[in-house]
Amino acid sequence: MSKSDRITATRLWLVIMRSHRALTLLAAESITNAGLGLTDFATLEALLHKGPLTITEIQNKVLLASGSMTAAVDRLEKLGLVVRKASPGDRRARLLELTPKGKQLAASCFERHAKDLEALMSEMSEREKEQTYRSLKKLGLLAARTLERQKTRFRSSKARAAKMITELNETTNANWH
Repeated sequence: MSKSDRITATRLWLVIMRSHRALTLLAAESITNAGLGLTDFATLEALLHKGPLTITEIQNKVLLASGSMTAAVDRLEKLGLVVRKASPGDRRARLLELTPKGKQLAASCFERHAKDLEALMSEMSEREKEQTYRSLKKLGLLAARTLERQKTRFRSSKARAAKMITELNETTNANWH
């Protein structure tokens, strides 16, 4: 393998990013062809497969900002696809639930979307799909662990800095009095 053929981390990252972008655009096209926006589809899909959820739970699953999530829920409710119900376990929380119309639409859109993705992925052998799945999952888990370690280091560094500032302020205040 020549030096120019070597797969560096940067080269691999670029391929992953470009692949992700192309796949995202194709998936978005599949969803919009069904007459839904991405946020609406993600919300309906989460409710279809997970059952009734709070807005916060959906937001965490589909990784949306709260403003986008609220707008999507309002839109879906107005279309008669979801209803808000009181949560039996928490009076403050509201559960979102698919209406029969919402369940039917979500199921048909998800089925069409899944078929579109299957058609795209049919170019890969089962072995290639399994290998890609395992490799990307491993990479994602490594990245997640690295992020968690960095957050932990940042929090402990931040705590040490806060302690030093407190001690410095106490020392400075003591010297002024």
